[in-house]
Amino acid sequence: MVEPIVVVKLGGAEGVDFSAICLDAVELLKDGYRLVFLHGGSAEANALGEALGSPPKFITSPSGYTSRYTDRRTLEIFMMAVNGKVNSMLVEQLQRLGVSAFGLSGIDGGLLQATRKDAIQSVENGKRKVIRDDYTGKIEQVNTVLIELLLNAGYLPVVAPLAVSEQGEALNVDADRAAAMIAAALKAETLILLTAAPGLLKHFPNETSLIQTLPQNRLSVALEAAQGRMKKKVLGAEEALKGGVQRVIIADGRIPSPIFSALSGKGTIIHSS
Repeated sequence: MVEPIVVVKLGGAEGVDFSAICLDAVELLKDGYRLVFLHGGSAEANALGEALGSPPKFITSPSGYTSRYTDRRTLEIFMMAVNGKVNSMLVEQLQRLGVSAFGLSGIDGGLLQATRKDAIQSVENGKRKVIRDDYTGKIEQVNTVLIELLLNAGYLPVVAPLAVSEQGEALNVDADRAAAMIAAALKAETLILLTAAPGLLKHFPNETSLIQTLPQNRLSVALEAAQGRMKKKVLGAEEALKGGVQRVIIADGRIPSPIFSALSGKGTIIHSS
């Protein structure tokens, strides 16, 4: 029997407990799961940008999605913070717990191949603006051979959300959607999106308004309820389910045993309909 694959996206917001997530990984690996971690690092990237005199700038698309404006300077800061610090610290925590973790980014080995966006639109003060110096991309392909090579060798891949363009450029990609693409490409059983909230909330920020279950055909309702970065998680969930993932769980990364809690039914479970 082939062990189930679970892809876990660790939110980069403050409050998400990486230590608790790593402890869960130890037990899940003992239980026979194969795990792939993909992490964010927005808080670290923001702090480093502030320290270097390049504070982050976020843009909102006409359809309401928020993302980091990434010119070349911002991209380099993002790589330093997310691939340099967050990825290495996660791998360190896992290694200290006896887990054979392998840190890499989507650039390495062409793991995540993306098309750079020629131009993106943002809305500022009610007016549309076209931005042409942005180093962000849309993932087109996942090098599953590389990930499966690592998994079959007993490693836990820990992936930073960067991709490589056809021209060999490094690109910033959305971590939730990157996790969704990896989960779909690996035909993972479950995608877990851990965040600094109990799940998708019907009435944000009221945490008692948790939407516990949601069929795939009701994701349009979820998009209406989602606020800010949660919209990208819902979009990622939709892409993962369309790609063949059986279920997506948006769950709380701030609590003890966050992965086990998600697998036991805590959070918002979005299932194929």
